[in-house]
Amino acid sequence: MLGKPLFEFSGACVGCGETPYIRLATQLFGDRMIIANATGCSSIYGGNLPTTPYTLDANRRGPAWSNSLFEDNAEFGLGIRLALDEQYSHACDLLVKLRRSIGAELVDEILAADQSDETGIHEQRLRIEKLKIILEKLDSEQAGNLLSLTDTLTRKSVWLIGGDGWAYDIGFGGLDHVMSTDKDVNILVLDTEVYSNTGGQMSKATPRAAVAKFAAAGKSVPKKDLAMIAMAHENVYVAHVAFGAKDIQTLKAFREAEAYPGPSLIIAYSPCIAHGIDLSNNLTQQDLAVKSGHWSLFRYDPRLATQGKNPLRLDSKKPGIPYHEFAETEMRFGILSRSDPQAAKALLDQAQVEVNERYRHYEQLAAMDYSEE
Repeated sequence: MLGKPLFEFSGACVGCGETPYIRLATQLFGDRMIIANATGCSSIYGGNLPTTPYTLDANRRGPAWSNSLFEDNAEFGLGIRLALDEQYSHACDLLVKLRRSIGAELVDEILAADQSDETGIHEQRLRIEKLKIILEKLDSEQAGNLLSLTDTLTRKSVWLIGGDGWAYDIGFGGLDHVMSTDKDVNILVLDTEVYSNTGGQMSKATPRAAVAKFAAAGKSVPKKDLAMIAMAHENVYVAHVAFGAKDIQTLKAFREAEAYPGPSLIIAYSPCIAHGIDLSNNLTQQDLAVKSGHWSLFRYDPRLATQGKNPLRLDSKKPGIPYHEFAETEMRFGILSRSDPQAAKALLDQAQVEVNERYRHYEQLAAMDYSEE
């Protein structure tokens, strides 16, 4: 709560449901974040040149940000991760070659450093500062090359950020490819359930019964379950979060995802003006979405399965209010209720069945016994 955000004055819509998640990520990891941002709302308020909402801390460290397209942002971010890994490997090789000149003790400490938490990263940075001083005094090509790579010896936090239009839809093929690897990337999907930046078109994340462009009569099919697809890979950390419903769960998910040594996916519920709501009630809407079962909260950590524990943890309760009580508070559902009440009722009745079935499915998965016989 008291950590300095390295994301400020974004120029996003007042009450935007996306920006608090980015703000949180920069509070936790901003001094070592590298962001690949898909085109969309988050790229507009994230790179509104000549200004930028991303800033620096007292040590002049802050997020490095770049924008790519809808269709290839996942691959773009993976390329950043691969480049960092290659630079790290080359720096380690040079450390070994310059072991005598640098000092065996310092080299061993740098190579064996535990950077799994912020304390370890801070200690590694102190070692790197010592290394730089030594390298500046060495007159050799290898020392010069290593000096240019020293910062890569500190663990970087790579984030692939975008909306549901990117993750569920146009960029899904690339996203699925990234999740099929073992590379340490963090994926943040800011799920507004519609193409927000381009005028409110239906996406594969749009829920049944919601009205959007290309779904004027209400979307007739259910929302794609991106989390279930990701969990099918079995090597991806997956979390469904809504900070307005349970902020502590959101914080835990971000910390666990970043610490996970492989691909991680956070799908973040992000109320939007396209929902037809007063965004001053953002937190209330998120809470209603969770209570109605429209948005479940859970975390899936593959590491638990190797310990004989169920990797899926449900963090929200069984739906406690009828789905229509949530839907009727938002214009995207209310429009159809006024123009075609019969169709609206039929679609919302179907949505209620799906909400119950989806929660029951996740509940069954979370109850499975993973202990060895």
